[in-house]
Amino acid sequence: MPHDDARSRNSLIPYSATFRSLLPLAFTGNALKPISRTGRLSAWAFPPGWHVSELPLATLALQLAGTARTLRGGRWRTRDGALRIVAQAASAAGLVELQRAAADSGRILEKALRDGLGADYRARAATAGVAAPEGPPVPRLGPVPSWITRRSRLRASGISYGPAGKRNLLDVWARPGVPPDGKAPVLIQVPGGGWVSGETKWQAYPLMDRLIEAGWVCVPINYRLSPRATFPDHIVDVKRAIAWVKANIAQYGGDPDFVVITGGSAGGHLSSLAAMSANAPEFQPGFEDADTSVRAAVPFYGVYDLSDWDGRGGPPQTIKFIERVVMKRALAAHRDEWLKASPIHWVSADAPPTMIIHGTNDSLVPVEGARRMSETLRAVSNQPVVYAELPYAQHAFEIYASLRTRHTVRAVERFLAYVRASYVSSSSASVRSNDNGPVVHQVAAS
Repeated sequence: MPHDDARSRNSLIPYSATFRSLLPLAFTGNALKPISRTGRLSAWAFPPGWHVSELPLATLALQLAGTARTLRGGRWRTRDGALRIVAQAASAAGLVELQRAAADSGRILEKALRDGLGADYRARAATAGVAAPEGPPVPRLGPVPSWITRRSRLRASGISYGPAGKRNLLDVWARPGVPPDGKAPVLIQVPGGGWVSGETKWQAYPLMDRLIEAGWVCVPINYRLSPRATFPDHIVDVKRAIAWVKANIAQYGGDPDFVVITGGSAGGHLSSLAAMSANAPEFQPGFEDADTSVRAAVPFYGVYDLSDWDGRGGPPQTIKFIERVVMKRALAAHRDEWLKASPIHWVSADAPPTMIIHGTNDSLVPVEGARRMSETLRAVSNQPVVYAELPYAQHAFEIYASLRTRHTVRAVERFLAYVRASYVSSSSASVRSNDNGPVVHQVAAS
């Protein structure tokens, strides 16, 4: 028996070496095309795909170092050594393609802006005097993301905006030089985390960091989380935070009349739901009269139809999770309530200007739902809709201050500058036209 065990272990060694030889290619292949985008393996495809697709050059450097170590001592002459060389060469080609796609995201985002706002959208913003101030140039390579700290950007932290204790707290990001009543535009950031996690920390740092440098005030918020919370608790908290911002942000230098909202994943769901369902009393118990409208929404990789977010009726395992943990009621028996929890159900002509951003390789929230949301908005809304679909981008891509994220942040800043310019222009027109009847406040769609 001991001899049989030894032979069994020895027989596994070649297969183990072969497996290790193929690992670089496996990681890169999953980043190029996830092993699953809607099935049970989709959650496993996300973590490695996320890191590799946002850090292709850093990944290549690590892989080459690992390959050099594996092949030392003449092992490159063996069968497994040759296999490792071939796999590494193929992986390197894939990583170069991922880098090329990240660099090309700037062009894709600019095309989306022109398609949604018009070819002259930047000139219109400049004419109104609020064109996006361009930050430092986006580097061509950007192999390693920059590190962004939180503490130096805080104006205030842990501010209570509602009765739910630690889950109703928010922070304020702003430059020290922004004076009280400075009328700076305001961005509310809603964190993601599958409705069961999410804090004011770690998410959307690259976007908020850039916006406060451009003179914005940013407000990341917390909200009640499942399984303790049951929908609509989450959206009620987001609405309550909007109401608090409008009532109090002036003392931090923000403009209560110009508030926009963003968020990723579950935060993309909640931010878009808040934008589409402005002032809906069912989501504002006890503060029904508060104004919870926003000037624009920028959801990232959000869920827009809880019952069907992949074009196939929804991933079965995710539907079960929402039934059990978030909604706590079955989809089949309570479909109307699931529809009310879905942003796409609230789309109307009054929807605010919206920029939807999603990655084609998202294996947690498939891109098909974002396509359908953007198409529905364009068919109904009186306001501009920008839809940017980024090749090879995974879920949560913009948490990294990566090359793709830097291009994305610049595009979002330009979109918001356009919306701000349209608001300023319409406000000025309203003042000039006081004696000539009312002016309709609307961002002109191109």
